[in-house]
Amino acid sequence: MNDELYDAGLQVRREVLGSDYVDASLAAATDFSRDLQNYVTQYCWGDIWNRDGLSRRDRSLINLAMLTALNRGHEFKAHVRGALNNGVTRDEIKEVLMQTAFYCGGPAALESFRLAAEVFDS
Repeated sequence: MNDELYDAGLQVRREVLGSDYVDASLAAATDFSRDLQNYVTQYCWGDIWNRDGLSRRDRSLINLAMLTALNRGHEFKAHVRGALNNGVTRDEIKEVLMQTAFYCGGPAALESFRLAAEVFDS
């Protein structure tokens, strides 16, 4: 493992998703899943999220659309919180979900609207 990349990833992951969420994810890791947590922290958060080509805000908007398309509710809710932490507004989240309603389908967008409302109300 590249400790420098992992540490950078852990910092970004905490800044975007919040320390409580990250700590819970890491604490829930088992011998079976720990390697995946390390992989995600090192490569997704340490490498991809630290690239210069897009802002964190833009990455958040893209993630919301992709997670809606893939119907990944748990990750979607985490990334709604992350998007808010990255300066994305509720109205911008709504517009992303409106875009997904056409391109990904109504049921996927309806589910994401419901999940986003849960985050907004918490």
